[in-house]
Amino acid sequence: MSVLTVLLEGIASAGGAVGAGIAALGAGVGVGQIGKGALEAMARQPEVSGDLRSNMILAAALVEGVALFGVIAGILAIVL
Repeated sequence: MSVLTVLLEGIASAGGAVGAGIAALGAGVGVGQIGKGALEAMARQPEVSGDLRSNMILAAALVEGVALFGVIAGILAIVL
């Protein structure tokens, strides 16, 4: 293996690790914003808290699904 090949493989692994970390941080921020918005809405209108809660859970699950895809893509960049 040439030095350039080893260097490029190292850069790809580092990029995969950074990408997986950014995906995880983005999911945390996204779920936090969803929760914040839902709690503020529930404080303003307590009678709709059931609908808001179910919509919040659905949105958080979708955010987590996309984040999981990003983390898996980052791990695959490290492994492959």
